[in-house]
Amino acid sequence: MGSAHSVPAEMRELADRTGFTSEQIEHLHRRFKQLSQDQLTIRKENFDSIPDLEFNPIRGKIVHAFFDKRNLRQESDGLADEINFEDFLTIMSYFRPIEMNMDEEQLERFRKEKLKFLFHMYDSDHDGKITLQEYRNVVEELLSGNPHLEKESARSIADGAMMEAASICVGQMGPDQVYEGITFEDFLKMWQGIDIETKMHVRFLNVDTIAHCY
Repeated sequence: MGSAHSVPAEMRELADRTGFTSEQIEHLHRRFKQLSQDQLTIRKENFDSIPDLEFNPIRGKIVHAFFDKRNLRQESDGLADEINFEDFLTIMSYFRPIEMNMDEEQLERFRKEKLKFLFHMYDSDHDGKITLQEYRNVVEELLSGNPHLEKESARSIADGAMMEAASICVGQMGPDQVYEGITFEDFLKMWQGIDIETKMHVRFLNVDTIAHCY
């Protein structure tokens, strides 16, 4: 993470930026080095060594999210070919659990950051809206492990959820009105009252595990 003399200052900066403690940053740095095989950056193929992701139905989207420049808080769009430790730490911070000493403003900002990360996982074409097809793709992936559920059933579930989203976000629609997709503002309305803060988290103590998003 830097020379021996620069580590304390660098550690404080990373802690302030991500909310992790020094111990958590050191643990994640060890995990990063393990994944990168002691290289300075990680590429998508490095995630193939994570057992917990192997059978996750949205594995591809989780890995993709690590390289999505929107999540890396960069001004440019698109995907990064590789990420360094600071990038890795930035992504992991979205999975950070809530802290008991957070005030209402901090909790709201923390919640929005998590939901923005989740929104980006749905919005695969980066146009700022989750279309019906994008929503169908996610639902089909989530339910792909169920051998008793046909693809058409998964599509019906997605279609019903999109209709519900339209009713929540737009209200009564006219016969000729078309709901083009879920914006982030709509997404916030849909998740209102749902405990996302504790459903996106990371295990710090198990070196063989990175993140669970469910």
